[in-house]
Amino acid sequence: MKLLLWLSYLGTDFCGYQIQKDKRTVQGELNTAAKCLFGFDCDVTGCSRTDSGVHANTFCCTVAKKGENGLVTDIEAHRIPRALSAHLPPDISVFDAVWVDDDFHPRYDVKYKEYVYRICNASVRDPFEEGRSWYIPRVITDKDVENMSKAASFFVGEHDFSAFMAQGSNVQSTVRNVTYASVEREGDVITFKVAANGFLYNMVRIMMGTLVYVAQGKIEPCRIKEIIESRDRSMAGTTAPAHGLYLNKVVY
Repeated sequence: MKLLLWLSYLGTDFCGYQIQKDKRTVQGELNTAAKCLFGFDCDVTGCSRTDSGVHANTFCCTVAKKGENGLVTDIEAHRIPRALSAHLPPDISVFDAVWVDDDFHPRYDVKYKEYVYRICNASVRDPFEEGRSWYIPRVITDKDVENMSKAASFFVGEHDFSAFMAQGSNVQSTVRNVTYASVEREGDVITFKVAANGFLYNMVRIMMGTLVYVAQGKIEPCRIKEIIESRDRSMAGTTAPAHGLYLNKVVY
């Protein structure tokens, strides 16, 4: 058996999830904390590779003894979140832990993941949103939000999302199945929510940038279908900043 952790983190001061030499990463901090708690080197495998500055309301990873499939400890699973969090910095928190079979994989066994992107659309900056949303001072009206949500609906279904992938990405397939996509507004915050069986590099951020183009009248909502079919990155909008993006839900 190995351990499946459920955690959250503020990505502001991390160079993404995946460990990198001489850089602060979420995986690096988890590796250090796991060794401190269990007394040996561990293999920590994540459900996703979030970029620098991207946050996670929910993130999953497995822990096994380095070079082995399983993990042996006398600590009960329900006590591990608090024990592990004691060895973690304030911007990472483990909130649940369960035992899973050795053949469970936190990335390949995912049914779908949900991302949320937040825009702060206020006349002046909100210091409590700094680094946690994309600040856009230009007024986005209720009608604009309606058009953004209409445009987002064209993402739903199985499509080749090459037009919404960072150029130069190396993947075997660019086809993904989007389960749902919508845009809503609450006060000064506009939220784009999208779920899929997998995401390409920068896919959600390019989707968001394209939806902002819709709000600005640069792209008609119905053109999303044309952009998808083009498979041409230059047809889509800009890549939204990383700090507005959150991995929100992981479903197995």
